[in-house]
Amino acid sequence: MTASVLRAVHDVALEERPVPQCAPDEVLIKVSSVGVCGSDVHYYEHGRIGPYVVEAPLILGHELSGVIIAVGADVDPARVGHRVAVEPQRPCRTCEYCREGAYNLCPKMEFYATPPIDGAFCEYVTIQDDFAFDVPDSISDHAAALMEPLSVGIAAAQKGGIKVGDTVLIAGGGPIGVIAAQAARGFGAADVVVADISAERRELAAKYGARVVDPMTESTEGLRAHVFIDATGATPAILNGIRSVRSGGTVVLVGSADVIPLSVPEVAMRELNVTGTFRYTNTWPIARELLQSGKVELDSLVTHVYGIEQVEEALTGEGAVNSLKRIVLPGVRRVDDPAAAARGEALVAGGAS
Repeated sequence: MTASVLRAVHDVALEERPVPQCAPDEVLIKVSSVGVCGSDVHYYEHGRIGPYVVEAPLILGHELSGVIIAVGADVDPARVGHRVAVEPQRPCRTCEYCREGAYNLCPKMEFYATPPIDGAFCEYVTIQDDFAFDVPDSISDHAAALMEPLSVGIAAAQKGGIKVGDTVLIAGGGPIGVIAAQAARGFGAADVVVADISAERRELAAKYGARVVDPMTESTEGLRAHVFIDATGATPAILNGIRSVRSGGTVVLVGSADVIPLSVPEVAMRELNVTGTFRYTNTWPIARELLQSGKVELDSLVTHVYGIEQVEEALTGEGAVNSLKRIVLPGVRRVDDPAAAARGEALVAGGAS
């Protein structure tokens, strides 16, 4: 199969790799769509994220959908042909965290595109059968792939304890911020406010039903939000969010931040709940329901579509203000116009690989 491989910082190349073989509990998936995540970009730019270091060639990509084309010996063969969204991780299932249901904290976790585990910028992948979730025809391949970042938003809503009628403040109008805003609304929040210093990002967030503010000119400290979700990792945004939460409220840190100053008296005396999120657990069925019910819409988040030869272009274009989600099609060599392809207007060039 053809795979796009990160060989070193700023060095991506196509390689021919063997098609992976199913373990008894796995399915083989022909990959349809793969979203580009900020973590993919970080590995491309820096070769590491915290303790995870790229020390050998690595296939990036962990937001994916596809079609099951083969199954392992212990899997029902009737699953062949099913369209699926993939939860891109393999916990050990036996440690204390797995047994308690917090398998996202499994110390032996194997997660797609996290060294040394390969990801999905390739034509075929395997995953344990119960982590390949059937999707109906009403959910597109792109939206099925984006159930992964939607799961990040769902996990944030769960950790925040968002309930019907809540006010939720979200820092950051990028892809995760916009998706988290939709998830918050899906969980019943009555007022979802997105703060971003970029006018373009604020405009995008407003299209998805959020009330938007410019934190450079508008204060949110009187908002008294029930929940604050940070999707920026920026110290000023986090500190402002903490001040904007009502006493007894919850602060959920999703963005990747360094060490920041934290007022312990403010947290203690106002009884704030400060927590983080690390991936997700049992969120794909919720994501599927939110999509099917129309409470969340993901297709319009796709602003660019690329072929497998264009992965480096997809990685280097991430983060532009006119970009929300970029999609790679591993079964296609190239597309003529990535932005037009996202709108369904451009023909694919090069055909299937």
